[in-house]
Amino acid sequence: MTANDPYAVADNPLVARYASAEMSRVFSPRFKHGMWRRLWIALAECEQALGIDISDEQIAQMKAAADPIDFTRAAQLEKELRHDVMAHVHGFGEAAPKARPIIHLGATSCFVGDNADLVQIREGLRLVRRRLLATIKPLADFARTWRDQPVLARTHFQPAQLTTVGKRACLWLADLVTDLEEVEGVLARLAFRSTKGTTGTQGSFLALFDGDHEKVTRLERMVAERMGFDRVIPVTGQTYSRKLDARVLAALGQVAQSAHKFANDLRLMAGMKEMEEPFEQKQIGSSAMAYKRNPMRSERMTALARYLVGLWPMAAQTAAEQWMERTLDDSATRRLVLSHGFLSADAILLVYANVADGLVVYPKVIERHIAEELPFMATEHVLMAAVRAGGDRQDLHERIRRHSQAAARQVKVEGGDNDLLDRLRSDKAFAAVDLDAELAPEKFIGRSREQVDEYLAAVVDPLLASRAADLAADAPDLRV
Repeated sequence: MTANDPYAVADNPLVARYASAEMSRVFSPRFKHGMWRRLWIALAECEQALGIDISDEQIAQMKAAADPIDFTRAAQLEKELRHDVMAHVHGFGEAAPKARPIIHLGATSCFVGDNADLVQIREGLRLVRRRLLATIKPLADFARTWRDQPVLARTHFQPAQLTTVGKRACLWLADLVTDLEEVEGVLARLAFRSTKGTTGTQGSFLALFDGDHEKVTRLERMVAERMGFDRVIPVTGQTYSRKLDARVLAALGQVAQSAHKFANDLRLMAGMKEMEEPFEQKQIGSSAMAYKRNPMRSERMTALARYLVGLWPMAAQTAAEQWMERTLDDSATRRLVLSHGFLSADAILLVYANVADGLVVYPKVIERHIAEELPFMATEHVLMAAVRAGGDRQDLHERIRRHSQAAARQVKVEGGDNDLLDRLRSDKAFAAVDLDAELAPEKFIGRSREQVDEYLAAVVDPLLASRAADLAADAPDLRV
């Protein structure tokens, strides 16, 4: 083992194996600490514009030194100072020595910490929005393609009535559309902490501007605008309320819930050989059982979704645990929960989009399963048709009961096929009934096809059309 052996230290599977490089970049040290320097530059520029004695040369030097960051030096300074923000303040000051006296002027650590987190949250939510749209699109196409295919609907995982494959896909779609609305809602309400000062009172900035309240509030708005925010959080302590983090994790957790439900449905259908996820030509399903086609993508989705759903309680507990204007016991948890939440959501949606774009349907298997169950479901239709043909309702009901029980025994005890239809055909009491017509699967799907058309036309198609730019921008780098 050597000191610089990358395989001799733990890695983060979310980064190394599952999430995209794009989402990983948003939560990288380079993005975060680069954002700190952008914040310090924005603060200095706005303070200068409001009359603080900061020279153009100082700002120019800060801009020139903004990148690259000497992370080795920052680590050395943090070891000495035991303070991550001050380590980067000093490191930036060494890179821009003329600006050293005014870097971080009037600010507290949360000026860079919380504000940079808010930028990361914004960029992460935007990427999750793109991923959702990139999943909704192929799933909508799938629903439209399979709108007509009858399939057994199941309640309690028992055969119920019939639906269509396309209608079932709309159930998955509706969950994703709800998730998109939630993500966009969080994005729309997202505001900037900006320059709230040490305990949220803006006292340091009020002193800096010699008691000029107007300049303090202008500074707050100006810095927020420089960082691309049109709203400022009205009141904070030293930190913004950690309820915001809990709200973000709740939105991401809803994505996980939807993906988990879809993946479980698909795994159950794969077990019945009705549908399955894509399976590549050289893909190996099992190291021992060469015939296997294990649903590994869906299983990955459920595993990552279980992890993501579990992050929200930690964010909620952290919000509840905050003391007065601030306590630092949020820091380590937030470093994990925020980044892992977004990386997990990204990874889940990458797989979901891949699966949705390559879903495989086996109509013959589906039709066989319908044939096994539909005769039982159709007995009321057969009864009514036989009555309309002149039969006695009570006599017909008793005959159907006896035939149904005999057919059920044939299936459950003897292991044979459902022969209820043959039994009814051989019974003269049903001779006037066109049994094939009465048992046509299309008669039992209700408005499934129409609901698919209506939902796509009213909700999904306008949604995708209105977000065409986001949809076109998505270029996932799935690793499966």
